[in-house]
Amino acid sequence: MKTLAKWSIDDYHRMIEAGILRDRHVELLAGEIIEMSPETPIHYTTAKRGAKYLEELLSGKADVRFNGPITLSNSEPEPGIAIVRLPESSYSDRHPASGDIFWIVEVANTSLKKDLELKAAIYATAGITEYWVLDLSSKQTIVFRNPQAGQYMEEYTIAEGIITPLAFSEIVVSVSRLFS
Repeated sequence: MKTLAKWSIDDYHRMIEAGILRDRHVELLAGEIIEMSPETPIHYTTAKRGAKYLEELLSGKADVRFNGPITLSNSEPEPGIAIVRLPESSYSDRHPASGDIFWIVEVANTSLKKDLELKAAIYATAGITEYWVLDLSSKQTIVFRNPQAGQYMEEYTIAEGIITPLAFSEIVVSVSRLFS
């Protein structure tokens, strides 16, 4: 049986700085450097429009990051959308960490299994209180909440209607707007 070498955040950052990962679309997940799937037009457009919509709703309340890295204990994923604490200037010399994150949104086309299993476990382990997956094939949003011991205790799927994020009880997010 082979044992894979696990990479630390520092190792990963040194590889990036040295140019080793130049021209590679990768992310660090649970200590492993994983090649990211190429983005399809619908994936990119859905994530970008979703980020713009959330920016409108959360103006002055949170920073909405689009396709940018976040730094967790042994992972540096690049979620489609990360809703993080203000001010944006806090992230001039570092990526948002778990304590900065209100919630994460991933857009899933070919990556659904990875997003529902591996990334959900990573985000739950990091204590990210809320995680949404926009499933492009079914036009449904899977909402994960209440992380405990590396997994989310609550999971539900919503095809239409609204979601009220835990961090902002005064905000209502239209599920259909996330997909349009």
